[in-house]
Formats: sequence, C-alpha cells, structure tokens
Amino acid sequence: MATDDKMRNMAEKARGKAKEAAGRATGDRTMEAKGRGTQLKSDLKQAAEKLKDAGKD
Repeated sequence: MATDDKMRNMAEKARGKAKEAAGRATGDRTMEAKGRGTQLKSDLKQAAEKLKDAGKD
C-alpha cells in the first residue's frame, strides 16, 4: 500500500470517528451513522489496497 493512500485512509477514518463522536455527543443519530459509514468506507479502501498489493507479489 502506498504511504499516501495509507495516510489518506487513516485521516478519513479519524474524520469518521470524530463525526460519530460528535453525533453521539449531540444526540444526532444521523451524524453518528454517517461517521460509522465513513469509517467503514475507509476500512474497505484499506482492504482493497492490501489486496492490490498482495496481487503484485
């Protein structure tokens, strides 16, 4: 996995965690769910990158 992709995915996951926490703190279930969705999206991207890297070997 390229370093810049890894950093981008980590930043996206951090944004998702922050959004989820903000939603939880304010009682906004929609924001909380969007935060979890952002984290899931980041995890899927990271898994896809790992698969691409494994295919190169």
